[in-house]
Amino acid sequence: MSRTEITIETELRLKCPQLQLGCIHAEVQVAPSGQELLREMEQACARIANSLDIEDISNLPHIRSTREAYKATGKKPGRYRPSAEALLRRVVSGKGLYHINNVVDVINLCSITTHYSIGGYAADQIAGAATMSIGQEGEPYEAIARGPLNIAGLPVLRDGQGAFGSPTSDSVRTMVGDEARVLLLVFFNFGGHEGMEKVLKSAAALIGRHCQGKSTEMWLQ
Repeated sequence: MSRTEITIETELRLKCPQLQLGCIHAEVQVAPSGQELLREMEQACARIANSLDIEDISNLPHIRSTREAYKATGKKPGRYRPSAEALLRRVVSGKGLYHINNVVDVINLCSITTHYSIGGYAADQIAGAATMSIGQEGEPYEAIARGPLNIAGLPVLRDGQGAFGSPTSDSVRTMVGDEARVLLLVFFNFGGHEGMEKVLKSAAALIGRHCQGKSTEMWLQ
């Protein structure tokens, strides 16, 4: 399956001129997380909980630039928190991470350690070419574990069937469930922060080790 190219539309580019997308496309095997991955998650959670105060999370550079992007596109970041911020707040509060499956768990581990919000999608559920722009009033979106989500003013990914991803929450339509075979991972780098190539390589290594990832491609957009 060919990789999913994403076009950043002009409206979003003008409001978020530093936006960069770090993408990974890989064949994976979805399964319950193994003990090695669960240990890595627990160790990362403990390290973060012991080193970070909850009031400092919103000022972390990658979190701050995402919050600023939300303000620029017309969304309140305190009400619609970027997923990385929400995960870090959960970890620092001592709640740890949910255990979903090996792919989702790797995504969440990458998010709390890099501070990037990350979209994880079953690539075979994406209909044709993808674009990234700003959500519109009344645009339907069913978020995982949240139900209908008002994406008006949120940066969103769309395909031929409509919106399927945002830095706040992935959608049910393209969620990485047990039947997923090909993964599209998108790191949302709103601040144009350096080092995305290294981040992608580390994430790809985790996918290879814990999700039997193969035929892996990485690129920036």
